[in-house]
Amino acid sequence: MATFLICHGAWSAGWAWRKVRPLLRAAGHEVFTPTYTGLGERAHHASPAVDLETHIRDVLGVIEFEGLTDIALLGHSYGGMVATGVADRVPERVKQLIYLDAFVPGNGQSLLDLRPPGPRPAAAGGASEDWLVAPNPPPPDTSAADLAWITPLRRPQPVKTFAQPLQLRHPDVKLPRSYIYCTRKTPDDVFLQFSSRFKSDPDWRYHEIDASHSPNVTAPEALVRLLDEIVR
Repeated sequence: MATFLICHGAWSAGWAWRKVRPLLRAAGHEVFTPTYTGLGERAHHASPAVDLETHIRDVLGVIEFEGLTDIALLGHSYGGMVATGVADRVPERVKQLIYLDAFVPGNGQSLLDLRPPGPRPAAAGGASEDWLVAPNPPPPDTSAADLAWITPLRRPQPVKTFAQPLQLRHPDVKLPRSYIYCTRKTPDDVFLQFSSRFKSDPDWRYHEIDASHSPNVTAPEALVRLLDEIVR
């Protein structure tokens, strides 16, 4: 069975995988869902200095101190930036990479480089908080019960996590990798660029799931079935 290490999305935290963890464990897998600095239960550590590198080091710390090997490393949304950086640092610990409706950066790219042209994401508050980016709205099919659960827990995120370019140390290392595209989207979906690129790429295993952007919240059973299939 697999050891999943999940790099969560923006404004989120380990709590967002609450529905998924017991399902993966019931299927025989181990799962770790660390929270990045400045978010979730670690929101009190937020500062203007927190950047993408901080979040990569957060996950590397879990790998080191839990002694993880043969990892199924999953990046969701913004977490694709983090997972790419983590896999680059410790490729010998990673068995496969899984991108769930996620950004897939190249060397020297930031998340802002992978978004359509436009203004910088809106700040969370006044001038004193211009280093924080307010959360995007949840997918429109999120249930009322799930909105009541997730809305109070989402936190603004330091802008440097989106703006800092990823510097790869081992850009030529190739790991088995899968891309899962969530299909309940509008035609201008930012992740369609990755779906279009990897769907026919023989170096990738491509999958689709009938869900909106956060299936860990809205479609956990379907997501776990697919993850179980990918790692077997």
